[in-house]
Amino acid sequence: MSALIRASPVQVDRRWAVLGVVIAAAVLDLLDATITNVAAPTIAADLGGGAALIQWLGAAYALALGVLLVVGGRLGDRYGRRRLFLLGIAGFTLASVACGLAVSPGVLIGARLVQGGFGALMIPQGFGILGAVFPRDQLGKAFSVFAPALGVSSAGGPVVAGFLIEADLFGLGWRAMFLINIVLGGAALVAATRLLPADAPGDRSRESGVDGVGAGLLAVTMVGLLYGLIDGSAHGWTLVPILCLAGGVVFFGLFCVRQRTAASPLIEPSLLRNRGFTAGLVLGMVFFAAVSGLLYVLVLFMQYGLRFTPVRAALGLAPVAVGIVIASVACHRLIDRLGRTLITIGLTIALIGTSWLLAVVSGVVDGAWALVLAALVIGLGMGTCFGTVYDVTLGDIDPREAGSASGSLSAVQQLANALGAAAVTTVYFRTGDQMEAATGSLLVVVVAVIACCGLVWLLPRKAQPRRH
Repeated sequence: MSALIRASPVQVDRRWAVLGVVIAAAVLDLLDATITNVAAPTIAADLGGGAALIQWLGAAYALALGVLLVVGGRLGDRYGRRRLFLLGIAGFTLASVACGLAVSPGVLIGARLVQGGFGALMIPQGFGILGAVFPRDQLGKAFSVFAPALGVSSAGGPVVAGFLIEADLFGLGWRAMFLINIVLGGAALVAATRLLPADAPGDRSRESGVDGVGAGLLAVTMVGLLYGLIDGSAHGWTLVPILCLAGGVVFFGLFCVRQRTAASPLIEPSLLRNRGFTAGLVLGMVFFAAVSGLLYVLVLFMQYGLRFTPVRAALGLAPVAVGIVIASVACHRLIDRLGRTLITIGLTIALIGTSWLLAVVSGVVDGAWALVLAALVIGLGMGTCFGTVYDVTLGDIDPREAGSASGSLSAVQQLANALGAAAVTTVYFRTGDQMEAATGSLLVVVVAVIACCGLVWLLPRKAQPRRH
């Protein structure tokens, strides 16, 4: 990065203000990625669409974000990070308004896709902007602020959604949770316009190619897989969903071939020849898919099975958020010492929490406190793994490949969120019996987490040393 800001007191204050803007954008993204977890049943009851709408609400956002995340980073390299960041926030805010004003399931799903697409323009620019603003020896301190903020946001979105639905602001019901972004996104846009540094000429000279064909193949792959899973669970396993799933697999194969031949691939082929990175990529895909589906099923069971109101269901997720924050802060200090062993600890805790939750929903263990404690333990396991999995995965990556590797892992996480929510809820919606549905879904999550435990030992032993 060129033209680092020199350390006068005013400029030092400005650095932290820029960090605040970048975190605000990331929080905005994570809140909107997760708010539909609690709100989905209420939205489906209002607009119609049934189980398919419930599944698409979260999947559509994660799909667009995951497919376009790497492309958004490349566009920032080419056209300027500040410009793409501002465009992303403005488009994200307008798409949020479209979500809040949607009059049908199709319009809402389309607006969620657009929202995720603009999120993919906004989010990748943040780290590049911070790299241009903070001296290298202070980047570690700046990045350390992210873990607690993002941990709260990822699990806090459903809590915010529950309270907004219950409050029924101005008679808007669930629509308020999207329309509030007029204020949040507008404030972030004004602050970003005033605070973000201009793009240095040296930044734009290093233009990166954009593999539009690869992104298109990945998009078709994901749409085929998601549509097949969702349509099959909603309308039965007819020829259409089966063909969609088969088509998704075929296009994924074409995507892999494209990555080997493209001039600017979304995933560098050399990374896929690295055993540790490939194992981490697969482990991350399975783990994030599992926990994404787990949270969705937990909320659905609380609302459909236990007849919780949206706000009570949101409060039921609060222990997950608490666990994530506690573990994220603790693990920031342990990752350098424990390396991949810390991932095993996190997966074990998540497995214990999920098994405990399975005992609760199946009636083996009874009581509200049992549900609360299970959610807290799950949060501790998730928080232990969230940053740790990818820190260790990058442990033996060549520094020249770090940018591509990090972008690929972030994209995989979002795509896993989409697939996980669709796959696990497909199991959930296969039966009308709530206990049976939740039990079957949680068993899928247990199997997935056990599979992750087997992959840990293929990862690098240690994470790359952190800069403090």
